Amino acid sequence: MKTVSMGAGSGFWGDLMEPAVQMAERSDIQYLGFDHLSELTMAILSRRRAKDPGQGYIPDVVPWMRAILPAARRRGIRMISNAGGANPRACAEAVADVARGLGLDGLRIGIVGGDDVLEQLPSLEAAGWDFTNMDTGEHGIGRIRDRLVAANAYVGAQGICEQLAAEADLVIAGRVSDNALYVAPLMHEFGWDYSPEHTDKLAAAITVGHVIECASCVTGGMSTMWRISEQGREVGFPIAEFREDCEAVITKTPDSGGVVNEWTVKEHLLYEIQDPRRYVMPDGVADFTSVQVHDEGEHRVRLRGMRGAPRPEHAKACLAYQNGWIGEGMAFFPWPDALEKARFAARWLEQRMERLGVAFADRRVDLVGVNMLQGQAAPEPDYDANEVGLRFAVRADDRQSAELIRREITHLWTMGPVGSSIGVPVRVRPVVSLWPTLIPWEAVTPWTDQLVVS
Repeated sequence: MKTVSMGAGSGFWGDLMEPAVQMAERSDIQYLGFDHLSELTMAILSRRRAKDPGQGYIPDVVPWMRAILPAARRRGIRMISNAGGANPRACAEAVADVARGLGLDGLRIGIVGGDDVLEQLPSLEAAGWDFTNMDTGEHGIGRIRDRLVAANAYVGAQGICEQLAAEADLVIAGRVSDNALYVAPLMHEFGWDYSPEHTDKLAAAITVGHVIECASCVTGGMSTMWRISEQGREVGFPIAEFREDCEAVITKTPDSGGVVNEWTVKEHLLYEIQDPRRYVMPDGVADFTSVQVHDEGEHRVRLRGMRGAPRPEHAKACLAYQNGWIGEGMAFFPWPDALEKARFAARWLEQRMERLGVAFADRRVDLVGVNMLQGQAAPEPDYDANEVGLRFAVRADDRQSAELIRREITHLWTMGPVGSSIGVPVRVRPVVSLWPTLIPWEAVTPWTDQLVVS
């Protein structure tokens, strides 16, 4: 029975490169995917492209491809990356320069774009589209229209499939969905399309893509299995061996660290989802409650029984807009009475802001070592802590107001409780907020192209 073997080479912008190189050199895989994007990443890259038309892609792609291309080319591994971000063509050209330097003439680099829908928003708004915010329920973008910096739709696997069919050795895309990097090879190899007969097959591909797309998160990283993870400093990246009958085995690079078992897989099935019965992607809808997970030992877990539903009626788009400035400061307080001192300092800052007559759009107070991660769910300490930190952060409409908290917190050094220490001042920075919404598929016009290195 035909099997397609796919490896995950990155889970985010800034991931470790060594496990990807290790996979390319050691693993018996046909495809290697690289996920570098997040919603906020697209806004950052769009701003970079606005400043320099030659930028807007993930800069890591240059050293990564320099390290991985030789082994991938030698072993016939086809690679798919969303490192193109807001400028996939410029990214492809940068990689082509790397390939030329390595003497890899004839390398075919596919380019997939068309996810940028910023210019389509005015016509959609004029036609009455209300851009309901999927998180807040707010209707209409009038409040943020003049502050928009980026708008990207989540594109599926179709453009990648076109370039695989055109014999691309490496496909560089923009904002495709994370699991489209793995759905596309399966559609290409098995001849699937979006017809009803392939609905459950695409759901299986989406499920498997979701499991491996964040790389080490399913091989022992970010896991309750951290205690039994082998060679924690050398965790291997995951591999999916996907059969034509839509059963798949999740494993990892041979002779690498980490762990793959039913719990690491189940943990990642639940990661970043809302409704496990409807994991909605541009290529289809997966029902994670249908998955049967079987631990076969030796870092091998089999998935079977995946089902789902057809593609959604609308495309999801993420609009990014300027939303003020963030200012923050940190202070630290020692035993005895460290927690009481930190709370006193927080009140001191709040009263100081009131006296100065400064109002903020948002404010957050964290007690480091007490509730910084768990918030109100954190239990009240029943001991006198050795030390407690205070993080006081605000979001202001203007930079000057945000800068104020950065200065004021330094006064706690001399005016706060005994032993107060001030953290390194953090630079005031702009805030980019996200507006997730739905738009018509007709507003999304994917395009593809190919560059041959010579």
